[in-house]
Amino acid sequence: MSRDLDEILKQVWPRVRKKHLFPELPNPEMGGGESSVGLDIRAKKIFISREFVSEMSPALDTEKVIEGLLDHAVSHYLSCPWDFATHLKLYAKAKDVLKNKDMALKATDYFMDVVADTHCVSRKDTPIPKIYGSAKKGGALDEAIHALYQRIWGLDLGVKGYEEISRKLSRIPYLDRNTWQESIRRFSKAVKFLLEMEEDLGGTDGQSPMGSHSLQQYSSQELEEGLKDLALEVGTPYEFKKIVQDFEDEILQATQAGGEAMGLGPGQGLDADTIYYMKLAENYLLPIRKLPMEKSGSLYPHHHTPWEVGKPYQEIDPWTSFGKIMPGITQTWQRFEGEVFGKGEGTPDCIILIDSSGSMTDPKQHLSHAVLGAGCASDAYLRNDAQVAVYNFSDARSGGQKILSYSRSRKMIYRTLCHYFGGGTRLLVEKIDGLQTDKVPDIFLITDMQITNLENLIQYFNDCKNRVTAVHIGDNKHVKNFRSAMALRKNVEIYAVEKKEDIPRIVLGKVKDYLYSPGS
Repeated sequence: MSRDLDEILKQVWPRVRKKHLFPELPNPEMGGGESSVGLDIRAKKIFISREFVSEMSPALDTEKVIEGLLDHAVSHYLSCPWDFATHLKLYAKAKDVLKNKDMALKATDYFMDVVADTHCVSRKDTPIPKIYGSAKKGGALDEAIHALYQRIWGLDLGVKGYEEISRKLSRIPYLDRNTWQESIRRFSKAVKFLLEMEEDLGGTDGQSPMGSHSLQQYSSQELEEGLKDLALEVGTPYEFKKIVQDFEDEILQATQAGGEAMGLGPGQGLDADTIYYMKLAENYLLPIRKLPMEKSGSLYPHHHTPWEVGKPYQEIDPWTSFGKIMPGITQTWQRFEGEVFGKGEGTPDCIILIDSSGSMTDPKQHLSHAVLGAGCASDAYLRNDAQVAVYNFSDARSGGQKILSYSRSRKMIYRTLCHYFGGGTRLLVEKIDGLQTDKVPDIFLITDMQITNLENLIQYFNDCKNRVTAVHIGDNKHVKNFRSAMALRKNVEIYAVEKKEDIPRIVLGKVKDYLYSPGS
């Protein structure tokens, strides 16, 4: 029987792929599984339960069972996408209504099934309804969903009752993707009493015959992209944390291979605040102006020009002159002065100076433009193979400071950026000096400029040779003083940031003119 099922699957799959216009999915396989669950989906690969197919075979042709299961799985991929961000956002809306993780997961599973199945039934010739009509019902909610299918598909699936709830559910526009988040809110509200009833009875094991949708169906790359999209869509790190903290174990398990990139590491929990800024910053890729080229003082042959009488013989190129000394035929080299990079080649390292005083936003409660801007700056240098050092300051003389030496670890950099002191505002310029190197790193400052010893920092920037990108949050008299003092400095560029959308305007290391000159 097992071998026969494998052969049937090989015959049915090409027909299903053609029906759905050849989706880019790997070949499905027959696998194990509980008899009540027909499908298991892991990393976009479809596994069909042998037990489920065998159980259904007396009531429905085996080929039809396999075809219907494949139709359901492919329809999820095409109509209710198997992408992590959508899954999380739908779950978050359900959780807002139901206030319970298990109930929200079940409501989300059923909602996505209704979308996928209805999309397929309305557009394709599929045996999906026959599977629902023949499969065992898993509980009150499962029966209510079957009643919904009866109403919206116009088919008899053998369910009696549930008239009121099926009427409410049938008014939801499942096929309108633009309204999914409002739709699942209405869906969850309608099925809440059924979920609560099952919970009161000890939590029945009822579920769709098609199975549930776990995070195991997403690859680590898809999880990273999903978190990136989610970070951009939610308004605050608190909202982000509220959504992802329910899936800490699943995310940690799924991202073991790429944990360092996400700020995760062996034996460490899910640092949702750090991940929020790390993934949000990936949506704002800032450019870096590399160090300028300088004249090297050496001449090199650049192109040929015809030789004329009176020009020096030593510049003649005999290989292109055919061994002849004749005007119009003989070729000479035209030489240009070469160029090299300045005091360091390519992209310098960078010192991030970030203000985490009480006048700045707490990055764990609300969106901190300072942390986001500093994170974008860090990413820009890391993407260009440079290193980043961080000086997080509040009232430095009272211990309100955190210093990270040069590193390429995003995890350590973002954790240092996200640390919030919330005290006074005073930095120590000698700490900046301690991070200086012979390669003359760039400096990126982000603050509201309400620094009690701002004059010390102004003097430091007047004396230093670093390229400085200064970003101020808001506008005040301190900002005006700083701008006035830096007006003549050619190595300092100043930007204002009021909202997320201002971040892409920052060009790191961009200055009106560069301080370095040949021979300096």
